Amino acid sequence: QVQLVESGGGLVQPGGSLRLSCTASGATLDYYAIGWFRQAPGKEREGISCITASDGSTVYADSVKGRFTISRDNAKNTVYLQMNSLKPEDTAVYYCVTDPSLGAVVAGTPGYWGQGTQVTVSS
Repeated sequence: QVQLVESGGGLVQPGGSLRLSCTASGATLDYYAIGWFRQAPGKEREGISCITASDGSTVYADSVKGRFTISRDNAKNTVYLQMNSLKPEDTAVYYCVTDPSLGAVVAGTPGYWGQGTQVTVSS
């Protein structure tokens, strides 16, 4: 059973930065695709980024492209989401997800979800 624990959320001013971390236990992430989703109050869940297991290729939603960077450190079994130039509309609960299938991550149906971490962008 894979367990994911996110950390690094908090309150930040517009234009600021945060780095979210997601550490896995119960499995080695080397062979898993990993993604980040977010959900703001009253809005649908949004997939914002994912990274493949095979070659570390990355994909970003248009809403975060150029501002967010996903990366993975397989030695630490950890994935990161570096968030720069944050905007109030980035306020949401951010979830780390993983699945052996990249397709499942992209489709929003991964087998494993973290508990979420709150990111609030406000002055």
